[in-house]
Amino acid sequence: MDLFNQDPTANLLPFDGIVQYYGPVMKRDTADHYLNTLLQDIEWKNDEAIIYGKHIITKRKVAWYGDRAFSYTYSNTTKQALIWTKELLELKQLVEKLTGDTFNSCLLNLYHTGEEGMAWHSDDEKSLGLNTCIASLSFGAERKFSLKHKTTGDTVIQMLQHGSLLVMKGATQTNWLHCLPKTKKVLLPRVNLTFRTIIK
Repeated sequence: MDLFNQDPTANLLPFDGIVQYYGPVMKRDTADHYLNTLLQDIEWKNDEAIIYGKHIITKRKVAWYGDRAFSYTYSNTTKQALIWTKELLELKQLVEKLTGDTFNSCLLNLYHTGEEGMAWHSDDEKSLGLNTCIASLSFGAERKFSLKHKTTGDTVIQMLQHGSLLVMKGATQTNWLHCLPKTKKVLLPRVNLTFRTIIK
């Protein structure tokens, strides 16, 4: 889709994986509509994690949706998927059309301001399989997305725009970490949809 003249075939990574940034994949008023609907209609809950035996509840909120009640475990906690909303199905179909991949679930993140972020990690849980494809739709505040090679320390930075799509696939999760750095400069919320495929 060349609506914004972004080359989705370009690989942002120098080696050991594939990350493609499509840029905005819808008009701004459409992106605004989805942002407002997601903020209001999604069943948001504070995320939980057990790290070094400590139970942590984050300010960042999450939601987990899918084709059926998939279980998804990360950070030593397990979530059960809710059934798709109308808007999530619309966005899933858009992402599948653009990428040529199919997805059966979506983990959503709500960052209220730039003071909420995500630490370095890989989405390499066994339930996602090896060399999985993850498609990330962003709505709201523009935020910096960083990747770091696990061995060499090479870094790649991409700004994620309102209504934009980023795809991670190939050996990316095996060889690279990614994070959403915190910043005091961003005062508005960001909603991030990460479409995934849980192995049945």
